[in-house]
Amino acid sequence: MEEHTTIAVAGRLLVFGGTYGNLQATEALFAEAERLGIGPEAMLCTGDLAAYCAQPRETVQLVRDKGVPVVMGNCEESLAGDAEDCGCGFEEGTACDLLARQWYDFCRTRIDADAKRWMGGLPRRITVEIGGRRLVAIHGGVQAINRFAFPSSPETEMTEELRVAGAEGALAGHSGIPFIQCPGGGLWLNSGAVGLPANDGTPRVWYALIEACEGGLKVALKALAYDHATAARRMRAAGLANGYAACLESGLWPSLDVLPAAERRRTGQPLAEREILWPAALETKSQAAL
Repeated sequence: MEEHTTIAVAGRLLVFGGTYGNLQATEALFAEAERLGIGPEAMLCTGDLAAYCAQPRETVQLVRDKGVPVVMGNCEESLAGDAEDCGCGFEEGTACDLLARQWYDFCRTRIDADAKRWMGGLPRRITVEIGGRRLVAIHGGVQAINRFAFPSSPETEMTEELRVAGAEGALAGHSGIPFIQCPGGGLWLNSGAVGLPANDGTPRVWYALIEACEGGLKVALKALAYDHATAARRMRAAGLANGYAACLESGLWPSLDVLPAAERRRTGQPLAEREILWPAALETKSQAAL
């Protein structure tokens, strides 16, 4: 396994994570990238390619075929090691934990040995050099692959993660909620998930765009519509009618176990796209914060 690697990006970078075996959403993401004129070499994935949805093998293969740099997520780590659980960090016996057992076993039987070996060789961190800035791409946290960070998480925790990483900013995933924070003047960007909605009552999924500009970086969170009806139908046909199929349609998670109180209160409230200029962190669009 490669612990760390570095990539340099000129112009724009499309960041995404949590494809979760949702082939329809992943195909829509690559179509969107093509529409924007962004090739795979200017894309980056923060991990968890296979999880909740019905086509983990096909989704993993699509991302591999595109050649997009991928950070190891806890799902890749667990599948590569043929672990007994997904390593998501859910408390034992909670609804999230019980639901995960079904989809994780489903993924274990459908991801082949070659794909598991590939997963085991993914880096845990990717340093991204863009616009004269040094960012680190991780899955959950620098110090723990399954660390949850949410919009309401203490700024001091994110600042410490950046200090340990030796980076100005972090590109993270895992929590499934898209947000931008500027802890201590740094950057913490969670692009959200491609495979599941953001618990905001809409079926949209999320990705992020970073663009080098005069004075810093433009950092934007973008919503993506896709054929969620087909993705949900595929889940039910595969026997994954465990609440996550309905989630693809309703935009509401079947369990809120992992969410802090602040994020629970926002359940069902549609999120708005957002764009900032960093490090100035000035809103460049008059939109509600995520």
